[in-house]
Amino acid sequence: MTSSPIQPGAFLSLQDEECGPNAGGVVVPVPYEATTTYMEGTALGPAAILHASEQVEFYDEWLEDEARRYGVRCMPEISCQGPPEQLADVLDSLVGDLLDDGRFPFLLGGEHSISLGPIRAAARRHPDLVVLHLDAHPDMRDHYEGTKYGHGCVMRRVHELGVRIYAFGLRAISPEERDFYPTQDRATYVGARQLLALSPHERVEAIMGSLPDGPLWLSWDIDGLDPALVPSTGTPEPGGVDWYTVSEILRRLDLEKRELIGAELVELMPQTGHHASDFACARLSHRMLVAGLRSRARRMGALS
Repeated sequence: MTSSPIQPGAFLSLQDEECGPNAGGVVVPVPYEATTTYMEGTALGPAAILHASEQVEFYDEWLEDEARRYGVRCMPEISCQGPPEQLADVLDSLVGDLLDDGRFPFLLGGEHSISLGPIRAAARRHPDLVVLHLDAHPDMRDHYEGTKYGHGCVMRRVHELGVRIYAFGLRAISPEERDFYPTQDRATYVGARQLLALSPHERVEAIMGSLPDGPLWLSWDIDGLDPALVPSTGTPEPGGVDWYTVSEILRRLDLEKRELIGAELVELMPQTGHHASDFACARLSHRMLVAGLRSRARRMGALS
């Protein structure tokens, strides 16, 4: 798969003012893949999501709204050939500028190591920040495969920023991470096993009932979802969170008027001939953007 030049209206194929310079949402493609430890290909994820988004309906039936109503502008791809800590500095500056300009940043990965810089920028501006982390893996190792900044360590580095991390969907955890969580008051999770015996409604309650107060950053790895839904990811794990649970979580965040600051969706590894994963990620991207843009509109007094 080859990526085409990114246009301002690349997401949803928007046109004119829908993707103009005053758009409330900014999509940032980050095709970065330097610390992958299993299957490679997540660098192709952002372009695949943008391409699939051309087929996404403008109206989101779950949130009963359209992202294009608030404007969504797509930036050119962020290219970085250096280590993940260098990328973190690049994205810290870029996302910081977007936040200061009142935009809702939405990043498309690439591997999960892209998360540190954007969250660091958000935490500097929101000391009470909460990271709502969807993932099959905690990514809480202190170091992994020779780096402290790779995809398996990114949430450990985020934790060191002093932000609170609330994860759900975890189902592949190392002994180090298992022992780390109980010693922390700023890092908690709801594992996939805890959700297994619950009805769809009870699953949402189990997750939302313990979500800390404070402005939210959504750091969502698509391997947190059931691989029957999105099999095209570099480190798939059996089981996982279903489509309706993540959709209802976004609806509840909107109904409860939670403040959403920014978001990422990472770890799609597109495969030729298997476009269902690309489209599922595009649909989820749109739904996450609608939730974030509605939150931004409330902060600006444009939405009750």
